[in-house]
Amino acid sequence: MFRLRRTWRTNNSSLLDSRLLDQDTFYKVFIDDLKKANSHVIIESPFITTKRMVMLSPVLRALRKRGVQLVINTKPLDEHDTEYRQQAERAIIELQQLGITVLFTGGHHRKLAIIDEDILYEGSLNILSQNASCEIMRRITSRDLAVQMLHFTKLDRFLDE
Repeated sequence: MFRLRRTWRTNNSSLLDSRLLDQDTFYKVFIDDLKKANSHVIIESPFITTKRMVMLSPVLRALRKRGVQLVINTKPLDEHDTEYRQQAERAIIELQQLGITVLFTGGHHRKLAIIDEDILYEGSLNILSQNASCEIMRRITSRDLAVQMLHFTKLDRFLDE
């Protein structure tokens, strides 16, 4: 009846190098990791707000100047309500002007980030929009798990070779 597509096997010790973060601790750690990125950063965040773009734009701009490839996957504009649609539209224009690849996935709800195939963030926090909600993100340092997520989400096809 059901057929498994692919089974991923990882070294269980990969999960030993992880850290739980909340809405109060996430951004400092995440921005520190972004500043150390060398090749690429992928962010999946269904929503994008002006407040978070003001905070993250300088870091994203600096990464692009250093030649780091950035890919952002978000929900299509027509899936936002009016207020958030306007904020997302302005932010997407800014991101694209910086040379950041912006992807749109209908029904998008994943919240994750992958940095240089070495660091994986996954949890409930909308990275590009979080404001006044109680959230959790797990930061995992594991090439195996980061690559697994890249393949699982099929985002690896958007990265330069």
